[in-house]
Amino acid sequence: MSILDAALTEIAPRLKLTATRPQLQALIAAVEAQNFSLAARRLEISQPTVHRAITQLEREAGRILFQRSLHGIVPVKGCVTLARHARLAFAELEQAVAELGDLSGREVGEIVIGAMPLSRSHVLPKALAAFRQERPRMAVRVLDGPYDELLAGLRRGEIDILIGALRDPLPIDDVVQERLFDDTLTILAGAGHPLLGRPAPTPADLAEWPWLVARRGTPTRRQFDLLFTAADVSPPHSIIETGSVILMREMVQDDRHLACVSRLQAAREIARGLVQVLPVDMGRSARPIGLTMREGWTPTPAQGALLEKIRAVGG
Repeated sequence: MSILDAALTEIAPRLKLTATRPQLQALIAAVEAQNFSLAARRLEISQPTVHRAITQLEREAGRILFQRSLHGIVPVKGCVTLARHARLAFAELEQAVAELGDLSGREVGEIVIGAMPLSRSHVLPKALAAFRQERPRMAVRVLDGPYDELLAGLRRGEIDILIGALRDPLPIDDVVQERLFDDTLTILAGAGHPLLGRPAPTPADLAEWPWLVARRGTPTRRQFDLLFTAADVSPPHSIIETGSVILMREMVQDDRHLACVSRLQAAREIARGLVQVLPVDMGRSARPIGLTMREGWTPTPAQGALLEKIRAVGG
């Protein structure tokens, strides 16, 4: 709450005494939607109610918080920070309520996990199954999406933990990472792909084929690009960006496309013979997989129990 007080004071000292929860909830929704009507829809209240809450905040602050335009509203400097800190403060209050519920033997609230592709196929299924044995009534929500979106949700308090490839360096200093294990990349092909019948293909051989690989900016894509740049070979020109193993599996079966993906993520497809692994040395592709959490975050007993299961599976 001290962080929220500081953010309110930065806008106007008076707000620390006068701002109400409904007003701050309206502010959060307006910052995220950048439109009063969309903000009202998110909160399931009327548009005039949202507009009135923002107007009251602006009156108490003695300054505008949003610039109005033909296309919507744009938060002014400091308003985005206030919205983020307010959301985080509300999340911490909800966590305190969950802890009190745990003390009385009740399951309160939910655990929200931001899951990157590998964790959804390798870590989470076993960890959640074990967690369900201990806490069958605890609500758990698993979200997927691009890393940047999941990280933003974590920092706002909408997500409790992220699981997936760790970043080096960390993109922001208010989160911490915990390594669980290392994973390597592998190259998938269809059973009849011409490169399967040759000795180990070179980067020059691989560059001639169309590929499916993760989007730019991800650890997988950086390692994939390094495979070619380290050999002074131009990367393939024909690339479909995707993190879906299902799409990769289906497309490589035309015996033309190749795919680069986590070995663990594709383990079941490989074991069932649905795809083949090209004999390419990917030893330099090891990448750490683990947890990302907010700096200073203390889990509730339920969150701590789930973390134990995740660490047991990941370790």
